Amino acid sequence: MGMVAELERRQSAMELHVINSIQQSLDNNQPLSFQALASLRSLIINPATPDSTLSSVLDALTRSLQLNRDPVFLHHALKLLSDLASHRPHLSPFALDLLRSDSLFSSASPRLVGESLSVLLSLASIGNDMDAARFVSLCLGPSVSVRQCLLRNAEKLVFRESVLLAVFLGFTRDPYPYVRKEALDGLVKLCKNGDFDDRDVIEGCYCRAVELLRDAENYVRSAAVRAVKYSVCEWGRLLVICSEDMNKQDSSDAVFIQLGCMVRDMSVDVRLEAFEALGKIGFVSEDILLQTLSKKVLGINKDKAFKPVEGLDISASAVAGAYIHGLEDEFSEVRMSACYSLRTLTLFSLRFACEALNLMMDMLNDDSTVVRLQALDTIHHMATSNHLKVEKIHIHRFLSALVDSSSVIRSMTRKILKLAKLPQFKLFKLCIDGLLGNLEIYPQDEADVFSALFHIGRNHGKFTVHIIEEVSPEMEPASGGKLSFDSTRVAAFLVLAISAPLSHEKDVSAIPSRIFSYAVTWLGRISYGLSDLMNQEKLLAYLSECSRSSAISLADFKINEALLTVESDAPVPLCSKVDSPVSMPFWKDSGGTSDYHHQEFLSLGKSAAHAEYELGEHSELRKYVNLIFKKVKDFWSLVELGCTTEAFKGIRACKEEVASFTADSPGSSGAVAFTLQYLQVIGMLAKVWGHLRPTKMLNPYGVGKLELLFAKLDRRLREISNRFIGLSKGEELQILDLVLVACLLRLSKMEICCCNAAMKLLLSTVAHVEYLHKEGSIELSNFVTEVKKSLHDADSSSSSSTCKPLLFKKLLDSFSLQQFVLYGTPRYIHAELAVPSNDSENPLPFIPGIPASIPLAITLHNVLTESRLWVRISMSEESTQFVFLDLNLIRNEKRSINVVREFTFVAPFYRTPKAISFTVRASLGLECFRENIDRVKVFGGPKCELTYLCPEKEIFLCKSTEC
Repeated sequence: MGMVAELERRQSAMELHVINSIQQSLDNNQPLSFQALASLRSLIINPATPDSTLSSVLDALTRSLQLNRDPVFLHHALKLLSDLASHRPHLSPFALDLLRSDSLFSSASPRLVGESLSVLLSLASIGNDMDAARFVSLCLGPSVSVRQCLLRNAEKLVFRESVLLAVFLGFTRDPYPYVRKEALDGLVKLCKNGDFDDRDVIEGCYCRAVELLRDAENYVRSAAVRAVKYSVCEWGRLLVICSEDMNKQDSSDAVFIQLGCMVRDMSVDVRLEAFEALGKIGFVSEDILLQTLSKKVLGINKDKAFKPVEGLDISASAVAGAYIHGLEDEFSEVRMSACYSLRTLTLFSLRFACEALNLMMDMLNDDSTVVRLQALDTIHHMATSNHLKVEKIHIHRFLSALVDSSSVIRSMTRKILKLAKLPQFKLFKLCIDGLLGNLEIYPQDEADVFSALFHIGRNHGKFTVHIIEEVSPEMEPASGGKLSFDSTRVAAFLVLAISAPLSHEKDVSAIPSRIFSYAVTWLGRISYGLSDLMNQEKLLAYLSECSRSSAISLADFKINEALLTVESDAPVPLCSKVDSPVSMPFWKDSGGTSDYHHQEFLSLGKSAAHAEYELGEHSELRKYVNLIFKKVKDFWSLVELGCTTEAFKGIRACKEEVASFTADSPGSSGAVAFTLQYLQVIGMLAKVWGHLRPTKMLNPYGVGKLELLFAKLDRRLREISNRFIGLSKGEELQILDLVLVACLLRLSKMEICCCNAAMKLLLSTVAHVEYLHKEGSIELSNFVTEVKKSLHDADSSSSSSTCKPLLFKKLLDSFSLQQFVLYGTPRYIHAELAVPSNDSENPLPFIPGIPASIPLAITLHNVLTESRLWVRISMSEESTQFVFLDLNLIRNEKRSINVVREFTFVAPFYRTPKAISFTVRASLGLECFRENIDRVKVFGGPKCELTYLCPEKEIFLCKSTEC
């Protein structure tokens, strides 16, 4: 108690000295000294300082600002006024008046003016009081940084739109490129939020945007690229609206041509944005569209010119071959963007769609898998719009894609064939033969091939009957009266045959009724392929009825006819980021579920349907994350093919989309966090997998880089395994599959492997898998089964042969990433750690050699009481200590219904150095009990590895004045 009293006495004496200095300054009409300024902050931040003292401080600062113009002095005064406005709300108006005064803004120091603006903007107080004259005066001042700051934050200023418009338009011609960039960005924001109906304003903005797209500076060009979609496309649409009815088509064509001129730009970013904007034009003349597909100027366009605004003439020939240039671009990103841009434009003209189809067929030979996939996606979009006209030259390209090494390419090709309308029996037969070849080479595609055959057969009833008549001898029992049960080809023809009664065409009753009886022998495999249309029970009833009569109605078995139409096979976009040139949104902006989203989810199968039932109120979120998981499985196929760069781009786009998703309901945050964590694990696993491919040689630094990648992968796996509760046993098993893969990858490279530790973790993980398998009666994957069998054989053959790199590499060949399906709503374990009122200017006191007390404000989310939590406090790698946090002993905590606990915990730090000040970093970790694998040697600390629940918090300490 005596020490506390002494501290209070010294504090009072210091305050009295500062007050006397302030009074002396006011009496002598002199500015405050630097020493007095340094002491004022302690009075301002001290909550016990009376208001009368603070008023004196404010008066002294006001007088000092009038008498002292030294920039250093003004800088310190600015900092004090900022502290006064933030710590003392009742005095904030007076402090802000001083901050807005001429004393600071008229300073000769640009840095001081910039700091003043930053403080005011951070306090959100500048917009209501800064007049337009001062704003313009500061913008016209010599300081480029001040000009940038004002233009960047112009939307916070309460001025007339005409004033801001004039300022932004003027500064787009500023000699400094960064200022031009900020002016352009501000102009776009203003026009987005404002209400401009004047044609002259629209024309001015349009022309200025076009000029800036030709700017010589990289920064301005980048800003123009980001703004092109609005500055040209949106402003161009406004020009169309403002035009007379007879001129709207010409105005739209002119905007399209202006954008088409940009596809030959030297900048890749400009070309990407140009193609994205081209795909968003509302309507374009057929002649202009056809010109983009021909480098030779068409006769009808030779003398055609447009004048969107006064003084700007555009020839229709300027857009000649625009899409050919894009599809032949050296960068795969541009080729992919050009393919995607064609999707919308093919809706405007059937003739244009037919010409574009020829180009898309050529793109199926592209070296990049993702470009081929985007080309197929564009063709699929044509088919869903009934603008796909398949000819003989096209069908052979489709047949080649059906035997592509990429499963994603084969799947998308089958989706297109489901919707194709084949005019000739010869084309139909080629299509069926191609699907049979696909089935023969890739038996794992059986379910999807059966589904494609069913849809194609239904869409071409007469051709189906004809081909069944030709192959009926193959489908009849052998001489012994037995069917050929081992012939997948026979099963494929049976699927084709049973689809005929559902066709809308006539004369399909020629299918013999006994064929439907034969199909019953393949009931299980056929029903699996048609699971998106009917379950096994309905399929059996359908076959039984057809075996008696072929006159069948869809309504007889409640088969959803919508699933048999073109919408049922909406493609999964390569990149689902909104507004991406290769993306489509998952749901409509209005918040309703789009048909695209609903139908795509059907492809997830029965397990996803069960997930929908389990999640209930989060059905929208469930569909969202399960679609992400489905795409991740497709991206892993790219990793196995060696296309790691394309896979990383897709995974990165998924991360950005998931990170941008905000859910209102409390339970949804866990699903979003789990999805992000899963994407990070797959991304790290893909990096390690790519480095260990046998076609790549390790460079001299390869071992160190692999060690770092493995450390990151282990940390991610530890987090996803321990920071989520509420996962089902099936979901845990799929996560353990990834842990097994990580172990095998380590063991396959002896240079970076500690064999005993890795084998111990591998065996422990397999044991945990077996436990979950027995508890949940869940079927193990083929990969886990192979790992168990190989480990058992290795143990029985020799006790010293456990570390066999060749064996582990062989096991990795059997791994195939399974699609993750979320069955419930996981809860995310995380924490928040803070030290109240602590920063570099307000440190905690300590005495060297004596333990320091660190008050921690802790918030725990979804942490169970029996969890073992540790506070890790480190000053360096060699000086780290752990403090156990027993949740059972916590008192006076606040709890919420969402399993949130808030309390204060005072942690001691024992290793205080002999120094004036120092910093430590604190974090909160959860001890992971994984069959005692991750034992760590820390005296007085955790026995197992920690999973950290929050970022590190930097804590500042300063030597106490008592020392």
